[in-house]
Amino acid sequence: MIKKYFSNFKGFPTAIWVLAILTFINRAGTMVVPFLSKYMKDELDFSYSQIGWVMVFFGIGSVIGTWLSGKFIKWIGFYKTMAFSLFASSILFIVIEQLKTFELLCFGVLLLTSFADMFRPAMLLSLNSYTKKENRTRALSLVRSAINLGFLFGPAIGGLLIMNIGYKYLFYADAATCLLAVLIFLTFIREIKLPFKIKESIIGLKKKSKFEVFYDKAFVVHLLVSMLSGILFFQIFTTLPLYHKEFFHLPELYTGLLLALNGIIMLFFELPIVTFFETQKVNKLKIISLGIALMVLGYVLLVFIKIDYVLILMIVFVTFGAMFTFPFANSFASTRSRIGLEAKYMTVFTMSYSFAHIFSAKMGMEIISKFGYNANWIAMALLGVVALFFNFLLSLMSKREKTSTNDKILDSLFFENKDK
Repeated sequence: MIKKYFSNFKGFPTAIWVLAILTFINRAGTMVVPFLSKYMKDELDFSYSQIGWVMVFFGIGSVIGTWLSGKFIKWIGFYKTMAFSLFASSILFIVIEQLKTFELLCFGVLLLTSFADMFRPAMLLSLNSYTKKENRTRALSLVRSAINLGFLFGPAIGGLLIMNIGYKYLFYADAATCLLAVLIFLTFIREIKLPFKIKESIIGLKKKSKFEVFYDKAFVVHLLVSMLSGILFFQIFTTLPLYHKEFFHLPELYTGLLLALNGIIMLFFELPIVTFFETQKVNKLKIISLGIALMVLGYVLLVFIKIDYVLILMIVFVTFGAMFTFPFANSFASTRSRIGLEAKYMTVFTMSYSFAHIFSAKMGMEIISKFGYNANWIAMALLGVVALFFNFLLSLMSKREKTSTNDKILDSLFFENKDK
């Protein structure tokens, strides 16, 4: 079983392994993110509403970063975009530590995420250039494993740093990891440029509008489901660390270890789960519904169980829910994309999670400040039920589409034979 697991990672060129290492460093290096809400509460004495607004700007920056990444890739290519993103992030982490007022921190966080989130779209695009077509799915799995490994180490290291030397050096550690990543990137990976550009007119692509992806009604419903599921998941990085501290009085190290559990589970189970469901050809929307249901159950547990062990159970349920939801949501979005519009479909899909960042923290903080933590967990569970409803609606739409397509194929064959 162990040999079969590791066989998934054989046969990659050096560039792919370096990109995976960079992704691990980048993800582990953003160790400040899980503790940002606690930092604002404990060190800066911000109100719940102010913390929510800062996290709103965090999400807005993510949207801007995703959009900027596409623009920069067109202007200077994915290689320079990745290097610029890492270098700018290292500078901004140091700047963020100096910002102590609400207004300045909102602006600083907006800038940070705008530049930091330029990295991931460019990195995903780079996989197409540094590996063969038949290995791209496995290369993506390798990168996802690196992300999960980063989730394992980042929060635990962050918790240790805070307990021993304070929040200040957490920002410096993040800056150092970004600088290390850009040095490794420039040293070990060479830039690849396309020898020519393909004009859309040559391959017969015609665009109705820049908003053509939104004409796809099923895709729009899928965006809503993805955003709602993202809102549920991102609570573990915003409101849940505060809950650890204020309700159970847990130190930062324990919060880091609980979040590291998320990374451990994903590292060892995500790839086998995805491989199993894909080989069994299970309907993607059914798997997504199962994932959302597990996340809902995680929040229901928080409502009714008030002993600290429930935090472990909650992380387990939400993590498995995320593993059932996010990879297959990504796959479904990819299958919806049309020729020539793949980049737009995936960019818009990625933005659905950026908007989830915006709504998740602000909604959670406002509910907590007015009605308490229990009300927030109930609200999250209800949001999950709404997501399940829309996913069920999406499955009906997909079945109708499939039936309609089959009918059209039969009609075309019938008329074609009739003409003959």
